[in-house]
Amino acid sequence: MDVHIVASAAPLLGWAVHGGILARRLASARRDPLTGLHTRAGWTARAEHLIRRHPYAAVLLVDLDHFKTLNDTHGHAAGDVALVATADRLRAWCGRNGTAGRLGGDEFVAVIRDLAAADLDALTAALHQPLHHDGVSLPLAASVGACAIAELAVPCLPDALAAADAAMYAAKGRGRRGSRASR
Repeated sequence: MDVHIVASAAPLLGWAVHGGILARRLASARRDPLTGLHTRAGWTARAEHLIRRHPYAAVLLVDLDHFKTLNDTHGHAAGDVALVATADRLRAWCGRNGTAGRLGGDEFVAVIRDLAAADLDALTAALHQPLHHDGVSLPLAASVGACAIAELAVPCLPDALAAADAAMYAAKGRGRRGSRASR
């Protein structure tokens, strides 16, 4: 092989490898390392795309109830297990009809294609199933707020998140676990 060809191909190969490494790092930065769910940035891009394509889409916010107490009582390892279980349950509920993310701490988010076709009661039931960890049954509870995009004056993600957040806090404020659609 000609030395000049090899010399010109070497930098191209180096750039290709470098590009692959950067792409993997960017992808991993958009995933929560504990739960594997999308981070805010990764989820937001997917949510905006889904909202544009599906007029009956809905945004959900999920907040674990009494998470600090669980962490303080059973330790941070139990808290991590609870976060992973919540992520798995939310991901399974979304399935191919949406996508889930973790905003941070004990706050999760999801966007689904059609709120009418979704079973929020099934999600709430799944999020309230106790979790077994180190021979102990850990109680899990979550408040869920939902916002149907079609009910917004302007169908945009920030307004949907704000409405879902208000609905989630209303569910928390009522003192009962469960979900409640906004508006």
